[in-house]
Amino acid sequence: MAILYSKLFSTNSYLMEQNQTQEQLQNSTLILVLGILSIVTCCCYGVIGLILGIVTLVLAKKATAIYAENPDLYTGFQNVKTGKILAIIGLVLSAIYLLFSIWAIMTFGWEALQDQELLQERMREMMEQ
Repeated sequence: MAILYSKLFSTNSYLMEQNQTQEQLQNSTLILVLGILSIVTCCCYGVIGLILGIVTLVLAKKATAIYAENPDLYTGFQNVKTGKILAIIGLVLSAIYLLFSIWAIMTFGWEALQDQELLQERMREMMEQ
């Protein structure tokens, strides 16, 4: 019984030492938040979402390199992976929205996009052609 207790105690203390030496991966929560924000802000003409997505990917690359060197020392790598995926989604959505915005400005003009009646008139003209 004493041997079993001794082994259990030593295993438990070893696990506690391992958990105490692990630290949160630098910027892992920030990467997750920026990945989410890159999707949320993709409708701001695509520009803000592109910027946030690129910043997120750069931070995720650095965090992944740090984690790859010694994965036993860090926690929070799941946040980095999730943030990276969200950043890629945000980049794609932002690029699509930016291209759509450029097309709409070139097709209808900036004034038409700000005036509902003028936009409807130009859309009717485009449909008639």
